[in-house]
This record gives sequence, C-alpha cells and structure tokens, in this order.
Amino acid sequence: MTTDSGSLANRLRAARNKTFVGRSEEVARFRAALDGAQGVGPVLYVHGPGGVGKSTLLRRFEDEACRAGRRIVWVDGHRVTPSPAGFLAETTDVVAGPDVVLLIDGFERCQGLEGWLRDRFLPGLREDAVVVVAGRRPPSDEWLCDLAWSDLLEVLPLESLDRSTAAALLERRGVAPARREAILAFADGHPLALSLAASVTQTGTAAGARWTPGPDMIARLLSALVGELPSRDHRLALETAAHALSTTEALLAAVIGEDRAVEMFAWLRALPFAEYGRQGLFLHELVSEVLDQDFRWRDPDSYERMHVRTGHHLLQRARTAAETEAMTAIRALTYLKRYGPMEPYFKKIDREGDVYEDVLRPRDHEQAVRMTLETEGPHSADIVRFWLQEQPGAFRMYRSAQTGELVAFMLWLRLTDPEVGGSLDPVVAQAWAGVAQQGPLLAGQHVRISRFMIHPGAYGQISSVGHLMQLRICSDWIRSRDLAWSFITTPDAELWGPLMDHLGHEEMFRTPWEHGRTFTTFACDWRVTPLEVWFDRTQPGALAEAPAAPEPAGAPRKPLSRTEFDAAVRQALRDLHRPDALRGSALFSSRLCTRFGWTTRQDPVESLRHTLVSAVDEVQRDARASRQHRALAATYLRRTATTQEAAAARLGLPYSTYRRHLSQGHKRLCDVLWHWELGGSADGYSGAGM
Repeated sequence: MTTDSGSLANRLRAARNKTFVGRSEEVARFRAALDGAQGVGPVLYVHGPGGVGKSTLLRRFEDEACRAGRRIVWVDGHRVTPSPAGFLAETTDVVAGPDVVLLIDGFERCQGLEGWLRDRFLPGLREDAVVVVAGRRPPSDEWLCDLAWSDLLEVLPLESLDRSTAAALLERRGVAPARREAILAFADGHPLALSLAASVTQTGTAAGARWTPGPDMIARLLSALVGELPSRDHRLALETAAHALSTTEALLAAVIGEDRAVEMFAWLRALPFAEYGRQGLFLHELVSEVLDQDFRWRDPDSYERMHVRTGHHLLQRARTAAETEAMTAIRALTYLKRYGPMEPYFKKIDREGDVYEDVLRPRDHEQAVRMTLETEGPHSADIVRFWLQEQPGAFRMYRSAQTGELVAFMLWLRLTDPEVGGSLDPVVAQAWAGVAQQGPLLAGQHVRISRFMIHPGAYGQISSVGHLMQLRICSDWIRSRDLAWSFITTPDAELWGPLMDHLGHEEMFRTPWEHGRTFTTFACDWRVTPLEVWFDRTQPGALAEAPAAPEPAGAPRKPLSRTEFDAAVRQALRDLHRPDALRGSALFSSRLCTRFGWTTRQDPVESLRHTLVSAVDEVQRDARASRQHRALAATYLRRTATTQEAAAARLGLPYSTYRRHLSQGHKRLCDVLWHWELGGSADGYSGAGM
C-alpha cells in the first residue's frame, strides 16, 4: 500500500506515532515477521486485559506494514458474524492476495472460531502472509501443544506500561508536569487510563487526588470527561454508542435527530476509545459499561427514552434488512435485552463463534436421530425421523466452527395442514387442537412450532447455541408474513417461563414423555396479538419488571369462539344505535378489537360501530348478495325502521321473504367479520371515522 506524502492517512499515521510509546519488543517482533526473519513466526498472538493497548499496538503494526509496502486487511471481532462464513466474508482478499498482513482485533468476541482459524483458515494462507490476532484471552493449549505451530506462532502478552514509559506517554500527550505524578500514581501504567487522564487534564478538569487503579479509576475519569462534553447532543450520542452493540449515523438520527446525526457520528469516530468496522462504530467495552451504568443511574427517564428509540430503530432495520443481513440486525436488536429483566438469558452469552448455523445435509439424518435418541428417547427419535422425510427444510443445523461436525439442531416446523404429523406427535396434535378452538387457519396462514432443540452439550439450558436458535426464531417472528400461531416446546418450563411470558407466549399445555420428562408448550396467537402490538410490548424490552396491571377495558383475553362471535355480532347490530348498550359488547373481547384498535381511539364505541357498518358495506360488494345487504341496511343502519315488520314494509317484501334475506345477510356479515377476526384481508375496510 502506498500513499501520497500529503495524504490524510499519513497525517493520521504521524499523529499516532507521536503519541505511541513503549512496546518496542513487540514492534521488533512484528518487523522481523514482515521480513521473514529466521526464528520468528508469521502468526503473532497478542493478548491482554481490556484497555491495555492491544488496538493501539495493532494500529502501530498497520503503520509498519504500510511502510513495508504490504496490503492490510482488518477483521473486527466485535462486529464480524461469529461463524466461518462471516469471517471469510471479511477476508476475501487474504486467501489469494500476495503480501497481505491480516490484523484481527477484538478476537475475544468470536473466540469460538479459534480452532477453525488455527486448523482450517490459517493453513490456507500464502506463505508470505503475516497474521496478528489480538484478544483478551491467551491462545488455547491446542496452539501451544501442537509442535507444528511451535515455530510459526509468536505469543505476545501485553501488560501495563512501566513507569518511565507511562511518563513518556503523558509527556507526548501534552500533560503538564505538575499533574503527571498524580496521574501516574492512580493509573498504574494502564494505557487506557493514562490516555483518558491525559484527555481530561488537557481540558483543565482533572483532579489532583490520588485514586486506586482499576475499573473505578476509569469510571471517575470518564465522569470527568463526560462533564466537559460540548453539548447535550454530544453526551447523548456518546451514551447511545455505549448502549448499542454498534452505532451508525442512522441510529443517531433516530435517537438525536437527523439534523445533527452526521456531525455527532464524525465526532464519535475521533474519540480515542472509539473503533469502527463494517457494522458501525463501537466504544471500548470498559468505557461502554461505565457510561451506560452512569447514565442509567443519573437520568433514568432519559435513559429509557434512548433505550426505546434505539430499539425501535433496530427493530425497523431487522424487519427490512436484506436476508443476508437479517441475523446481524436481529443480533443487534436482541443485544438490548441485556439491560432489562431478561438479562440472565442474554448477558451470559459472552462468547460466540464456536458454532454456526447451517442447513440440513444428507449425512446429518442419522446423526440427528441418534442425538435425539440419546437425549430424549425412542419416541422423539421416531418423530424426528418422520420430519426428516416430511419437512427437511424445517431443520436448522448447528456445527462446530473448528471441525464442521454437527453439535445441535432445531426443528422449526412451518405447518398448514392439521392432518400431517399429529397422529405420531402428540405435541403437534395438541397444538392443532388449540388452534381449532380459536378458529381454523385462513388461506395463506401458517403455524410455526419449535418442536425440538437438541443440544446434548447443554440440553434445555442457556447456551450460545440456544442463543443462535432464539435469534432464528425471533427473526422469523419479526420478518414473517401470515403467521397465525407460534409454539415453543421446552423440557424446563421453570427456567424458560419468564422469557416466554416476556415474548408474549403463554403456557398452553403439558405433555408427559418418556423417562419421566414433561414437555411444556408455550403459544402465541398472532391474530390476537398483531406484530405491531407485540413489537410495542417486547421490543426492545422494558428496563424493569413492571408490576402486574389490570387489563384495560376491552383488551382481549380469551378469544371468542365462532358461536360466541356470531352471537356477539347479532347483539351488536341490535345495539348499533344504543351507545350505552354497545359499550358492553362482547366484541370488545375479540381479535377485531386489537386489530382495528377500538380501545385506542377517542371513542371506542364509535369505532366498533364504524367497523360493523363497514362490514355491512363489504357484503354489498358481492353482487349476488344485494338483497341480503338491503335487508341488513334497512333493519340496522336506518333508525326509521324500529321493527322487522317495518323494515319488510320499507323494502316492499313479504315478511317471510324479508326474514329469509335477513337470515342470509346475518350469515354473510358474520363470515366477513370472522374473516377479519382471523387476520384475513380487510381491503374494503376503511378506518375513517375511528
């Protein structure tokens, strides 16, 4: 790589070199690796605690490689999709290109790829390639015990700077001599703390008190630094970046406003503890934690507003992202749940990359059956064998990134026919029975059942593999079309019940199984809970467990059966011009209430009345039903007809003929409304007047 002497890249390089101190041994080893010197391996593994200067060292390595005319390829472990395919997508230039230096930063966030990187990826690189891996954890024993790697791997542990080097850093950062001793005393050579202290003291806000080193030291430094931000928008931009998995201009626009998003993003990029990759900008992890905790404690109302705006933006991104980016978008949205009561399910997932999602392959069939047999027993194995033949596309396979071997699978069924599978699988049969109680599916609608989540290594437990399965399920919920019901089956209702409740899935039934096990199935009727309502309730998720509150008037609990629904429609027609009576209509317990938002309107009764009138008009759209429509309109829509006899006379019909037309009209009207009740198209419906 060559650059013009007056380029911005060279100016940035010069600025970095001006403040870079120490690490002379590490830089020397890297130069030797570039030169292909004897006794120096081409793979350098840098490791050390957060804030110790790994990213800074990699930037210095980049400068050295540029001077040597090498091509640089960066991989950001914080933002790369933690799978072999995701890693390869970031490194397409490496495999075939000459004179490449591959710099992998933040490797602890995709540490599970370590075995695959060592055994499969690195051996495929050109002989002249130089690779630097930087992360918090040291290399695994497999590296160190493999004699083949003994001459190829350089392990470079990073520690805090010694006192003289730390003093030189402060001098180069322009810290006044009178303040250096206090900073050296509390920073204890920690590079991030030194850099932050230098930033603070240059603004004239650093205190002279001596603090003990560690996270609390960084918290106090950041508190001082935040206090000097240029504006409230700068503060909010920084706090948003600390809260989100990654930050883009679009996210800042959603939180702060479009007019300042570009300016705030450019400012964030210039911060000494900010990095950026393909998915956006992120802050150093320790900085993020301190900023987020401080904001939440200091201004909980503003914190919650930021949380909700961030979630709504990420939700929209998850709904509209291209299929290839969908899981990345879902992961960013799900990341926010670590801040609320669902934290135990998500914050424990601090390591990804060991396993990746894949499709079912012919060689997987028998292994999937065998894993099921060993985990749940012969009945489950028979059911898996059936679905392997009936719906192979419903299987999601999870493989070791290191070996490619199958370690887990999920059966995520998409069903439309109640006759398929129910005779063999009582869980599927019970799910369909629950659907039938609330009304059959309409044309085009489907049911989703997460029937098996077989992971022998952590069966039924919280794990990174289970997290991948959850991301897939949430992706299909959020991006689905015509989803009527979803079911999740688990062997541990006590563990997973709170998360299911949070996700709008109520316990529907329990199924006794082999070996004394009982499966619990949770269900959500999406026709009662449209996606928009579900989004508002679950995404990004509340920050605190809200106390149980009584349902608002008219909120649907148990949906009406078809018989109850038809009776409620007839009674509502009779009460159409009696607001006090219509206010007590059983239709306020129907799905229509939620779907058309009656109780959210200024006048819920008028909203219900408007829906009924629209449905009567819908009957008229069928030319063959004109007589039925006339009977309905004359009886219910015109206040002048106080009795059915009067309505018959108004239409000029014999009473018996009128009654026949009215009865047929009732049936057609109930069919129209029931179609809407089950989520069917309401093209002729107008919300005007609601």
